[in-house]
Amino acid sequence: MGSNFVVALDLGGTKLAGALLTADGTVMQRVSRPLLKAAGAEVGALVVELARTLMSEAGEAVGGIGICVPGIYHAQQGTVWAPNIPGWDDYPLFREMQAALKGSGVPVAIDSDRACCISGEVWRGAARGCRDAVFLAVGTGIGAGILVDGRILRGAHDIAGAIGWMALTQPFREVYGPCGDFEYHASGEGLARVARDILATDAAPRSLLRSLEVEHLTARDVFAAYEAGDPVAEQVIGQAIVYWGQATANIVSLFNPEKVLFGGGVFGPARRFLEEIRREAVRWAQPISMRLASIEPSALGNDAPLYGAAFLALHHPGTTAYAPEGTKA
Repeated sequence: MGSNFVVALDLGGTKLAGALLTADGTVMQRVSRPLLKAAGAEVGALVVELARTLMSEAGEAVGGIGICVPGIYHAQQGTVWAPNIPGWDDYPLFREMQAALKGSGVPVAIDSDRACCISGEVWRGAARGCRDAVFLAVGTGIGAGILVDGRILRGAHDIAGAIGWMALTQPFREVYGPCGDFEYHASGEGLARVARDILATDAAPRSLLRSLEVEHLTARDVFAAYEAGDPVAEQVIGQAIVYWGQATANIVSLFNPEKVLFGGGVFGPARRFLEEIRREAVRWAQPISMRLASIEPSALGNDAPLYGAAFLALHHPGTTAYAPEGTKA
């Protein structure tokens, strides 16, 4: 590429993280900005500001900017659908970045967090050498980055991997519409939501969680209560393990991957349950494919999307039609 550094940005629902990396993936500098209650163009301006900050640190040695976004990135239109960011139903981020950096000569590439997570793991993490792997990102929401025969699976409209909507429960409930059945029960928001649902019932057992503001419970609260032997937290986590296991079984049966990697903020504290998740998956999955699949934690943790964004900037500036290094172009 002829330049020494790339800028990688990871936009989430609550913060914007950024890093300056070398071409071999060494992180030279990190920065982070909370979104607070920013919405619409305010968030776009924050992305531009952080990109400029990191570019200024590298002088003229930046060869590209990669941006990881939550939700759906429509590559042909250059727009982002991010339901956790108000005003980002069809946000023209690519055009805004081009306008802001006009004359700099630095190309910009954007992709979904799902695609960036699996790309980061193939480039620098637990999926190196894989041609078929799935990154199951469980955080505020749930999504999957899917690598099939060395290519990122995108679907007809760039929506492949939105497995928060995977149907794992009967009957259908209207509350599943906005986020999906799987995400409703087993995302970070879902763990807190299910805990609140249980606590609202007349049959709910005594729980440490009642000492907190129930309407503001978080997944962190649920995990802390679980460690203390709380019966409601144990019920919530036990149910989530079943959901994670069923989803793993469906992924393995559909895609026959070499690896299924668990990452995102929940895995984190939920890494300890991977063997239980595997045992649940074995009950449901195609048996030969399941026996041959490895279920592992992300090697990059919360940095997986940043590394994916850096890979995007290094190898495919200005486009999202790419495959990780060592796979098909």
